[in-house]
Amino acid sequence: MESNSKPRKSHVIRIIAMILILGSVGIRVVECREAMILDTIDYPAISCRKHSAVLTDFGGIGDGETSNTMAFQYAISNLSQYACDGGAELIVPPGKWLTGSFNLTSHFTLFLHKDAILLASQDESEWPQLSVLPSYGRGRDAPNGRFSSLIFGTNLTDVVITGSNGTIDGQGASWWDKFRKDELNSTRPYMIEIMYSKKIQISNLTLINSPSWFVHPIYSRNVIINGLTILAPVDSPNTDGINPDSCTNVRIEDCYIVSGDDCIAVKSGWDEYGIEFGMPTKHLLIRRLTCISPDSATIALGSEMSGGIKDVRAEDITAINTQSGVRIKTAVGRGGYVKDIFVRRMSLNTMKYVFWMTGSYGSHADAGFDPKALPKISRINYRDVTANNVTYSARLEGIHDDRFTGICISNVTISLTKKPKKLQWNCTAVEGRTVNVTPEPCDLLQQKEEKTDCPFPDDKLPIESVQLKTCTCSLRIFRASF
Repeated sequence: MESNSKPRKSHVIRIIAMILILGSVGIRVVECREAMILDTIDYPAISCRKHSAVLTDFGGIGDGETSNTMAFQYAISNLSQYACDGGAELIVPPGKWLTGSFNLTSHFTLFLHKDAILLASQDESEWPQLSVLPSYGRGRDAPNGRFSSLIFGTNLTDVVITGSNGTIDGQGASWWDKFRKDELNSTRPYMIEIMYSKKIQISNLTLINSPSWFVHPIYSRNVIINGLTILAPVDSPNTDGINPDSCTNVRIEDCYIVSGDDCIAVKSGWDEYGIEFGMPTKHLLIRRLTCISPDSATIALGSEMSGGIKDVRAEDITAINTQSGVRIKTAVGRGGYVKDIFVRRMSLNTMKYVFWMTGSYGSHADAGFDPKALPKISRINYRDVTANNVTYSARLEGIHDDRFTGICISNVTISLTKKPKKLQWNCTAVEGRTVNVTPEPCDLLQQKEEKTDCPFPDDKLPIESVQLKTCTCSLRIFRASF
């Protein structure tokens, strides 16, 4: 027996060595085979790439059952070598690709074919733990750490996550169940999170059933998010659609969101942690958004807004069967500010509230918040709004001794439900003006004789000038050449 074991060990060692050699060669092994082009797809992107590979080049198996976490990690690690040589593109071809969390690299494009479905793993061991976000001070679901998002990146430059409407399925039901049963020791993963990064594009994908928030750019700048279809059950917990968080120069366009929480939630940190971190969200453009969220807002500003939110421009917004339009959420202890908010051309149908501002949202990170840290809410502008089947026109609740000021509402027509609330405008601790608004607003927002509409900026934000290029990806298979 002993005399036979040594040859076997030697044979195994040779096989392992060959695997390691092939692995070190990486994509060059693939390039030695003859390629057959199956599909050529043009797509818009901030950058086109010189190099391209397919997930199957790295051992990916699209049967919906085999884990591809290592294949994604290996592919992206291998392709990162091309960052300084025109960048690289990884194509996810048709199939069902089960995977846990994986990290992106700079000067890189992840492209999902229209018949590709990325399935998030149900195995918690495939979701690494991360430390809490410094501007939050704790996890959102639990005070400890948090799970990495399905697609994650930090300190990156020039990253595109796109496709020809391929699908990413977060398979969030098991996470929602654990959350409801209070069985989580760490915060649920998001679907896509990009941190401390710049020049980012997320576009032309269908995202469904995230464990928690869907798209979370944080501490980043120059971000374009467009053409996303985001779908979650309307009773799913905390499935916000898009959450720009402590970000500068963000453009969100042409998205359709059905959510169990806010369709878009603009944030900048939580209580004393957000105040100390001090990174606002500013220069944000949202346009051509359609939202369905019966229990939440079309666009929420806050409630975590302690680093400040300013210069937000939202236009051509449609909401159907949604709790409120553009809502401000804050509280004593938040500090920070929400100012210079401009909204125009909203079309709302079947709403609980058209206008809603809350100064008592609560939900603090911990007991360490400063009760003297009062938020400053000012220069909030809404114009050109049509709303049908509405229960309440407005609920505007400022903070005693910290009034919400500079509220302007103009050219608004609200049609009420068959059983509307008798008090249509419920206003406390607010001040401002209204022009051409029906039903008649509250006394604190008396209609003015002047007929000047509320302002909307004429200048363009820097992110609006970014033009997308037309890039081409070729889906291919390989056959051995002899």
